[in-house]
Amino acid sequence: MRPLNKLTILGMALFITGQSNAISKTVEFSAEAVISVPQQADRTSKLYVSDQAVRREISVNGQNVVEIVFPEQGRAFLINDQMRSFKERTFPANSKKDSESPCSQIQNSTCEKIGSETIDGIRTEKWQILSNDNGQKMRTLHWIDVKRKLAIREFFPDGSVSELKMIKKEKINNRNTEKWERTLSRPDGQNIKSYQWYDSKLKIAVREELPNGFSRELKNIKVEKQPRSLFEPPVGYMKDHTHQNVRH
Repeated sequence: MRPLNKLTILGMALFITGQSNAISKTVEFSAEAVISVPQQADRTSKLYVSDQAVRREISVNGQNVVEIVFPEQGRAFLINDQMRSFKERTFPANSKKDSESPCSQIQNSTCEKIGSETIDGIRTEKWQILSNDNGQKMRTLHWIDVKRKLAIREFFPDGSVSELKMIKKEKINNRNTEKWERTLSRPDGQNIKSYQWYDSKLKIAVREELPNGFSRELKNIKVEKQPRSLFEPPVGYMKDHTHQNVRH
């Protein structure tokens, strides 16, 4: 299992699917999400975040693809501009209460809060997560920052341990952020480091740097109320009644 990390919200797909509930429900904004992979062209999508939904626009094979997700309502629209049509799908909704649980981000899992601890002056909640990975039962432990909802410490079944520490405050893309360093220590002695920049106003990370030169980032962030029309299918578009219920 990957280390639990709210910051994967920066991934273009994850920003719209299983981790949409991690987005602040109090700050509306628009941005460009940029994923950089060595020796590949950057991939950019446009994001629009309201208090209830997230809209993502991306060009795929020369066509504009739009997806709108309502995490707490358990529904989403996929809009096809070329066909002037849209599909609607449903999935298990993320209630406000559910979004407080780490299990809201992991399928086929159950969570239990087993205590509270202070780590390096940061107040955390200790969670045990039981999950099923291809028929194998897994048990992990996670210490979640009460304020930021970041995983400060994590223990994994293979003996790996993840530690997250804030190293400095830094301004990037005209945003005041906290730079955090994550160290994943493996049983073979290998230490893998990654970095993320947390924006306390938006309550998410606006940049993440992973090993091997991979990075993802929110650029051109504009904090402002988003037009409601952005989160509805365009007027005149026909609904494709091929309805699909999916797991979220």
